[in-house]
Amino acid sequence: MPLKTYWLEHAWLGTHVEPGVALDVSTSGSAAEIGPGRISALRTGAETPPPGAEVLRGLTVPGLANAHSHAFHRALRSTVQVGSGTFWTWRDFMYKVAQNLTPDSYFALARAVYAEMALAGITAVGEFHYVHHAPGGVPYADPNAMGEALIAAAAEAGIRITLLDTAYLSAGFGEAPNPHQLRFSDGTADAWAERVSALKPSEHALIGAAIHSVRAVPAGQLATVAGWASERRAPLHVHLSEQTAENDACLAAHGRTPTQLLADHGVLGPRTTGVHNTHLTDGDIALLGSTTTGTCMCPTTERDLADGIGPAVRLQRAGSPLSLGSDSHAVIDLLEEARAMELNERLSSRTRGHWTANALLTAATEDGHAALGWSQAGRLEAGALADFTTIALDSVRTAGALPRLGAETAVFAASAADVRHTVVGGRHIVRDGSHTLVADVPTILANTIAALRG
Repeated sequence: MPLKTYWLEHAWLGTHVEPGVALDVSTSGSAAEIGPGRISALRTGAETPPPGAEVLRGLTVPGLANAHSHAFHRALRSTVQVGSGTFWTWRDFMYKVAQNLTPDSYFALARAVYAEMALAGITAVGEFHYVHHAPGGVPYADPNAMGEALIAAAAEAGIRITLLDTAYLSAGFGEAPNPHQLRFSDGTADAWAERVSALKPSEHALIGAAIHSVRAVPAGQLATVAGWASERRAPLHVHLSEQTAENDACLAAHGRTPTQLLADHGVLGPRTTGVHNTHLTDGDIALLGSTTTGTCMCPTTERDLADGIGPAVRLQRAGSPLSLGSDSHAVIDLLEEARAMELNERLSSRTRGHWTANALLTAATEDGHAALGWSQAGRLEAGALADFTTIALDSVRTAGALPRLGAETAVFAASAADVRHTVVGGRHIVRDGSHTLVADVPTILANTIAALRG
């Protein structure tokens, strides 16, 4: 198996920054696909680049994992910043964009969005996918045409994807889907399971499951989705308690919180991740922690939609692993998500230092990959997938800081604009700030978004 050596000027190794690190990477497959390239050896104390090594100057960290994405929401950026409103008025704009998607247009948009992610140092994305059918709910000739378009888009953009195929069956407790939601629904959880079972994983793609929310999947059908994921040992994600209105409706319909309802139907557990987990009771937090159900925080979306600040510190202390996502893509910047999680807590508690920079980077890398089923990614060590990204330490944002404080610089000063290199499976996807596979990402984004807006 061919070997390639990367020399890292500085490398974050999970607990500290190490200067002069050489990574030997085994590669396989063609240059046109994401292979299973792994780190075969890591050597510290390499003061100068070995002969023939690829030199990465700056701070190299494991690839970032975007654990919660709705790719088509990228078309809403700026448009939804006009005027005021709530999550529910924002949702009306989202429905309009969703109605215009086709397999071809979704592929084109997602390819550009995933390329933007690669430029931001993201090497794996969890796509919470619920736009399954044509408008009106009529299945495409290939019932998984939309999901396959997303998988293909990730391949062409050079990143890994966990397609979290989402069950979305109702508009609310006891309510049929509204006209906008018909293309989201398979009718029943059994029909959802039959369709999603036809999706196949690949080197760059895993197939997981999602429950859109307790309002969108009837209680009696939650166990069907959870069982499908359990049988396959696949990740299972769910929007949880993002809005107080949903909590109130769940209490009215079932006499219990959404978290308790999910627990009663076997949804919680170590392969499950609750997204947002914003408005929780003490009992909810204890349930999520005791079942080691994960929490994916999406701070830039939660603040954009005025959702509130979730109890991330209490959740982690209770036993819920934390990951991060860019969700609606108000921005695509996992460093900002990590920073925002800490700064939100500072505003809420009026104290500083709830997480170290190392802990925040772990949420953005190793724990995010684990939430998406990529347990062998998210670390710089022998045997791990060769997915990593390099952040400049000499930009106007990062210059002047001590290299040994590279983790603090990355989390509290750097941005996605400081990403210089992204490597996935040993393959250089972003080099010197430019995408190697998708030329002129800004123009493609502009054109695909304009086409969707009509």
